[in-house]
Amino acid sequence: MIVWINGAFGAGKTTTARELIELIPNSTLFDPEVIGAALTHLLPPKHLAEVGDFQDLPIWRRLLIDTAAAMLAELGGTLVVPMTLLRQEYRDEIFGGLAARRITVRHVLLAPAETILRARIANREVPDDLPDADIRVRQRAYDHIDPYRAALASWLTADAHLVDTSGLSPYETAVRIAGAVSSGDVPVCDIVQTPEPTAETLAAGVLLFDERDRVLLVDPTYKAGWEFPGGVVEPGEAPARAGMREVAEETGIQLDDVPRLLVVDWEAPAPPGYGGLRLLFDGGLLDSTEAARLLLPGPELRDWRFVTEQEAADMLPPVRYERLRWALRARERGAALYLEAGVPCG
Repeated sequence: MIVWINGAFGAGKTTTARELIELIPNSTLFDPEVIGAALTHLLPPKHLAEVGDFQDLPIWRRLLIDTAAAMLAELGGTLVVPMTLLRQEYRDEIFGGLAARRITVRHVLLAPAETILRARIANREVPDDLPDADIRVRQRAYDHIDPYRAALASWLTADAHLVDTSGLSPYETAVRIAGAVSSGDVPVCDIVQTPEPTAETLAAGVLLFDERDRVLLVDPTYKAGWEFPGGVVEPGEAPARAGMREVAEETGIQLDDVPRLLVVDWEAPAPPGYGGLRLLFDGGLLDSTEAARLLLPGPELRDWRFVTEQEAADMLPPVRYERLRWALRARERGAALYLEAGVPCG
């Protein structure tokens, strides 16, 4: 299990986490900041300069997941992770990656009043030998207050257990968290568990269209980026039926007829991914009544949107967009196509 302590910069996450590991039996502190520090020695300075925060690096997010899983495999028990997460897509990617490894996450949010938060930032002790560095850290904390406020007003409280730390010391905060975890008041995050593949996979996607012939794209919570409705075909399952099942699970739309095949695309292995076959089917037109029945984003979807082919080019990775582009051509021609890495063959 992981107890993830979230909150704005300056909320007292790390000091609370140090107190918490003394209260939760067989628990260990894991600070993801050490991964960021390691990356300064592993990545070229030019690459690091292109991002404003370590969290924007896909390698940081993956290493966080892999390291947490390795620590739990080595030590067992509970990991206490103090880390600010203010972008929902990063929260979903990290928690989803942990869920894929069957690691449950209990999400706690330290939420002092903003006036108290600002006072704590202002009263940070400045080391005599590092005044400039501390000023930068303090300004970084101030800069994150607006994003924190925006996340708090939208998604942040959806699955996090709030603890108002305005009048609490770190120890008192830790006592409250330990009690809430023990009693079950801090629930396990409702993140879809999608086991990571260990070999090539067969996946089926379904294209659905609105009355303006725009195609439906979805933004899954369990992985980064926009996709077509669909997913991995389970053992013994027909690919088209898998696509129909995934459409129903993700969007609530029940397809009455087996969809027509548009493209078969071989996706080359790109470590750490294994690649495999990707099939796209034509799910047909959704009239305005059916489109209105699309489920609001829930555990599986962060968002969904009908888009034009041109709009999809800015939302999908290049190979996935090429798969869509050729699927639309196959739909126009009424003949399925075979692709390799998004390029027609034969």
